[in-house]
Order: sequence, then C-alpha cells, then structure tokens
Amino acid sequence: MTIENVVLQEALAPRFGVVALISTALLGGALIGYPLAGATEKPISKDSAKSKAVVVKEGASLFRANCSPCHGLGARGGGRGPDLTSGRWTHGSTDPAIFRTITQGVPGTEMPANGFEDSEIWSIIAYLRSLAPPKRPIVSGDPVKGKRIFFESAGCSNCHMVNGRGGLLGPDLSRVAAARSISYLIDSIRQPDKELSSGMTDPNNHYGLPLVYDAVTVVTAAGERITGVARNEDTFSVQLLTANQNLQFFLKKDVKEVIHEHKSLMPPYSEDTLSARQLQDLIAYLETLRGSEEKGSKEDR
Repeated sequence: MTIENVVLQEALAPRFGVVALISTALLGGALIGYPLAGATEKPISKDSAKSKAVVVKEGASLFRANCSPCHGLGARGGGRGPDLTSGRWTHGSTDPAIFRTITQGVPGTEMPANGFEDSEIWSIIAYLRSLAPPKRPIVSGDPVKGKRIFFESAGCSNCHMVNGRGGLLGPDLSRVAAARSISYLIDSIRQPDKELSSGMTDPNNHYGLPLVYDAVTVVTAAGERITGVARNEDTFSVQLLTANQNLQFFLKKDVKEVIHEHKSLMPPYSEDTLSARQLQDLIAYLETLRGSEEKGSKEDR
C-alpha cells in the first residue's frame, strides 16, 4: 500500500462513508498489508505532495514517541534497535515486510508486536523511507584481509563474537552491518569512548533501561579492584563480566564501592596501531556481517 492510497482513503471517507473505506482498503491492501498488484508510480500533484509531507511528519512524531527508545531519535540505531536509515533490513525490506515487522514483531528478538492503526504504520514507513539514503557507501577495503585482522592481528575476536566464534566481553557483531552505519563503525574503532553501545538488562522487558558497555569497577571490602562490564545490575547486586571474561556476582552491601566510568574497555585503534588501509579492510569485513537475512515471500519481492 502506498502513501497515496492512505491519502485517498482519508479523502473519500467523508463523502462516501464506509463503502469507500472498504473499497479503497481492499484495492490498496490496507486490510491485508500488501500493495496493489501491478500498481505504478504516478506523478503527484502539488496538493497530494503536501499531503504526503503531512503523512511523513505524522510518522516522524509516532516514531519519536514509540520507536526512538530502541532505534534512536533519528532512527540511526540505539542500544536495542538497529539503524533504520542504512537501507538494510534484516527481516525484509519491502513495505509489506516492514508492515508485518511492526505489527507482529520479530520472535526471538527485542522487537515487540505493536498495536498501531494501519494508517499509523504506513505513516511510520513513509517517515523511514524519507530517511533512507539512495544506497550505502561502497567500502574499498578487502573483506578477506579484514577478517584476518579481526580474528588475528587486531585481536577483535578476543572480546567480540561473530556467528558463535569469539569473546563475550563486547557486543556481538554477527549482524553489525545491518544495525550500524559505516561512520559509527569507524568511530567505534578509532574512538570507542565516543558513543558507548548498550545491551538489555532483561530481553523480555522492553521498557527497562539498558545496560551500557561502560567500564565498571567493583571495590571489594578488602580493597581489591575488579573491572569489567555489567551483565546485570540492580539496587542490591551487580553481575560483572571481568576483563579476562570471568563472570562474578557481588552483593552491593558486601563491597565498598561500584564505580561506573563513561569509557569503553576497548582500546582506541589509532593509525599507529591500525593503518588507514587496514581500517578499510576491517570495515569491509564488518560490512559483510548482516545476520541471516530473510528472503521474504513472493509477494514481498
């Protein structure tokens, strides 16, 4: 269903009532979430263009109020949700597929089902389409060399896992290309403290505050300092994954202090450590990590 169909429904409803709504819904696919078969793009008039702008604006408002806690205010990705401006959609890139993702959620992930009205969903999709670039920038590096850098020379896999291989201290990067922009990846490598990644405290709690991959130090009663990232934390306890990837549990009443520092345990990779050429190769490899993308059904294609 296109934005023009939504506008058509709203325009006809006052004059022709329920009959017009049912007819346009069946033709436009609003009742089943699919666009009109064989529909073609048509030039839009000045008035309809203005209506489309209104729809996009409404979608932006709905997105900020409901989706931004996970996907970020500009839809560029957050602690829980991926970047929605990159043009890459792990669970289907067509309008009907995105419609189903919003309404039904994605089982096994943190994306919940939502109870929006159909017109609200199409407004959100229109807003997301207005943000998407024409195409993702092309990376000139060699992904084969980049994979060797990741798993060998740079030691990225000591902390990051890809498809079940690697460490647990940092975020899983198995689908990082679908979730993060190239500029974000570069900043994360060169300046890891610039924007810390986040992870969920409880995957079933979509309203709880996420845990950030910051540096956490527990000072024990004996004065020992143990540093790592928090895997779980509440008022009474903290579960810490240490720098050597041992999981330790502490009751806060039994320790002197729990210190959070807004910095990453990941060291910055300057050009002295990772040359510009090596960085391009590493980014080229990370760009191949998109998870298991769903192909979609025939009607999606």
